[in-house]
Parts: sequence; C-alpha cells; structure tokens
Amino acid sequence: MADMTKNGEDLQLEEAKKELEMWKNKTKEAEDVKARLTLEKLNEEDVKMKAQQEMMARSKEQEELKEEFNERRMEVQKEINVLGKHNQNLINKLNKCRDKLEKKKAECTKLKQKFKIYAQIPDPEVEFNARSDKQVEDDDQPIRGEFVIVQRASAPLKRGQALITFEEEKVASQILKMAKCSVSCDAQIVDVNPKKIALDPSVKFEVHLPVSRKQLHVSGVLSSLSGERIKDRLQISFSRPSRGGGEVEEVQYDQNSGTAKVTFLHPGVADSLVLKGEYLVDLDSEIKVQVGPVYEYKLSKFQTFCGSSRRTVLLDGIEEVVDQEELQDHLEIHFQKPRNYGGEIESIKYVSREEKHLLAFFNCEKEEEEEMHQ
Repeated sequence: MADMTKNGEDLQLEEAKKELEMWKNKTKEAEDVKARLTLEKLNEEDVKMKAQQEMMARSKEQEELKEEFNERRMEVQKEINVLGKHNQNLINKLNKCRDKLEKKKAECTKLKQKFKIYAQIPDPEVEFNARSDKQVEDDDQPIRGEFVIVQRASAPLKRGQALITFEEEKVASQILKMAKCSVSCDAQIVDVNPKKIALDPSVKFEVHLPVSRKQLHVSGVLSSLSGERIKDRLQISFSRPSRGGGEVEEVQYDQNSGTAKVTFLHPGVADSLVLKGEYLVDLDSEIKVQVGPVYEYKLSKFQTFCGSSRRTVLLDGIEEVVDQEELQDHLEIHFQKPRNYGGEIESIKYVSREEKHLLAFFNCEKEEEEEMHQ
C-alpha cells in the first residue's frame, strides 16, 4: 500500500517536472518573442526618426524653393511691368508717328493738288518743205522737245467777298490804308473791309522730252512661247519691209509685262510705225500689237514764286442787302469815285452768299487778273 502511494507521488512529481519544463520553454519563447519585438520596435523608431528628419529636411528645402520662386516671380513681374510700360510708350510713339504721317500725307496731297497743272497744249501746224544737210547728218539724234510750264498765281475768293483790280497801283494803295469803307446801296449802307490779297505759290519749270527715232515700244505681246522664241519672232516680224518694218538691231522683251523695245538699225522706221499705232506680228498666230514711241522726260529749272498783287484789293465782310449784280454795281460805282479815294477799275468780281467759292488767277508778269474759274 505504501509502495503504491509512493509510485503515485513519483508519477505526479514526474508530470509536474514535465509541466514545469514546458512552462519554462514557453517562458523562454515568450521572452525571445518579447526581445525580438522590442528590437523591431527600436528599429522602427530609428526608421521613423530618420523619416521625420528627412521629411523636415524636405519641408525646409520646399520652403526655400518656395521663397526663391516667389522672389523670382516678383523679379519677372517687375520685368513684365517695365516691358509693358516700354511697349506702351512705343505704341504711343507709333500712334504719334502715324498721326504725323497722316498729316504729312494730307499736306503732301494738298501740295500735289495745289501744284498739279492741267494744261491743253495746242497742236502746232507744221509744214514740211525739204530736208537740210544738217538734218541728214543728225538723223541718229532723237527728236528733242522742250516745254516751259508756268502755273499762274491764284487766290481763293469766298462767299461775301469781292476782288477789285484797279488800273493804277496808287489807287489800290490808298484803299488799303483805309480800315473800313462805307458803300451806299440805295437807302442802306454796307461796310466792307479792304485787305491785301495774298496769292498762293505758283511754279515754273522746263520739261525736256527726247523721243528716239530708232526705238519702238511694243505692248500686248502675249504668247505661250518662250522668251527667246518671242524675241526671234518679233525680230523677224519687224524686219519685214512689206509691213513697214526695217532691219532690226536689237529686241528687248519683258515676259512679265508682255512689252518689248525694238531697236532698228536705221532711223525713220520707228517714226512711220508710231503713226500707225498697230503692227502685225507672227507669234503662235498672226496678232496685232500696239506700238508707240520710246521717250524719256526730265524736269529742270523748277522755280516757285509767291507774293501779292499790287493793283488788286480784297473786299471782305460784305453784307448782302441787295441781289448780286446790283451790289456789284454799287461797289464798282463807289470805288470809281475819286472822292472815295478810288479810280478807274479794270475788273471786279463779287461772290454772293449763295455761290460756290471761286479761284482767281493772276498774271505774275503783268500783275493783272485775267480770269476766274470755279
């Protein structure tokens, strides 16, 4: 009985030892796990600290870049403002220059219109008798034309104004010394203001016009042929005496404009062809081209004149109390009387309030008014 009890205790003791050994092992494993987790925790804290430090460094770098960006942006904005101001100044200067250019163009147009001359040159009657020896020797020389163009001085005559030209200068001088003249018109008195008339500038120049006797201008030369073939065809066509041509020395052809210049060996051929105005040439087919003279022109001795008429007086501020013809008669009667310091009148012209402005032309050499045109 005692042995059985002892064996039972030994078994319990053995089991207790095994259980103790098991718990010791578990405790050791738990401690190992704890140590490993503690080590991992320390490693993670190091990584976290490094990450925080790196993040702080990146954040600081970002702030520095942001500050640098803001500074650079402010500098660029300043440059943009300066360039914008400079651009606006340039635009203002450009607009001023454009305004000046427009004014200059308008002034140039006005001057061109003022100095533009419209003249009809009469056709002189020329009778051919015989050729002189000198003419035979000078056949190669061009026909020279020289013209002297003179623009007569003019002055505008507005509504309510009159021009009076006296026969003597001293009469006009006496009238101009008076500040006001009272003219009797039936039962009314009209006050007029005598003024010295200022003439617009006039011009005088020479035109030299040499016309070639050997060269001919040809236009309307249109063809699908090449330029060289067209030159050959023109030379052949203008060399035919049956058509009025002659021996050709040279042909110059401009394909862009369809024009040519034909130079003949002998003078006189071009003269006769110019009178015809047309000529038959053989290109792709037989066509008519226009022919004309070859000439140059040169202006020389350009002179301008300005001044005033010594025998003409401008009457301004005329009040129209009667009709035009009656008022003009009253003016003429008044300024013819010596007691009014007047004298013999050569011409008079009054422009009523209903008429258009007129332009009076003067002869600069004789200083007398010749005619008036609207």
